[in-house]
Amino acid sequence: QVQLVESGGGLVQPGGSLKLSCAVSGIGIESVYWYRQAPGKQREVVARIFASGSTWYADSVKGRLAIFRDSAKNTAYLQMDNLKPDDSADYYCNLPLGDYWGQGTHVSVSS
Repeated sequence: QVQLVESGGGLVQPGGSLKLSCAVSGIGIESVYWYRQAPGKQREVVARIFASGSTWYADSVKGRLAIFRDSAKNTAYLQMDNLKPDDSADYYCNLPLGDYWGQGTHVSVSS
């Protein structure tokens, strides 16, 4: 059974940092996507890491978020720096091969 468990969310002030984790069991991670969904808005993809190791970022987060993975730990990460109030959302990791999702972790950016 494939399981994805996100962690690392929380409340942070504008300009602060958080590191989200996505621990995967039941399947080896290759491509991993991070999505977010703010209240009243559609879920949007913010970062992707592909099997090759190449990455993609949404324009709204480019230069502030970084996605990476640790294959030995079968875990993907999203390093979030210089956070803004607009980054407040539930963040989800996704394995596009098989379309597996985690339960999400909440990020709130507020002073």
